[in-house]
Amino acid sequence: MKAVITVIGKDRVGIIAAISAILAESNVNILDISQTIMQEYFTMIMLVDISKSNISFNELAEKLESKGKELALSVRIQHEDIFNSMHRI
Repeated sequence: MKAVITVIGKDRVGIIAAISAILAESNVNILDISQTIMQEYFTMIMLVDISKSNISFNELAEKLESKGKELALSVRIQHEDIFNSMHRI
């Protein structure tokens, strides 16, 4: 099972490390990652495999959102099929 994680906020040191640490602790594998800086704003999209996660999807979402608040970022996770349905042209 796959999910899409989006991260948006002011650029700062350690954003990728902080999000990746939560994923590693949760046994979530990063399949693909795209990140860019637009002026002073950091944006990142990750495709992750959650099939072997050692916590529930809701717990993972809460951990990511909490870390986002701590770092003044917007961090969201969605199941891949829901993300695709919402962004279909």
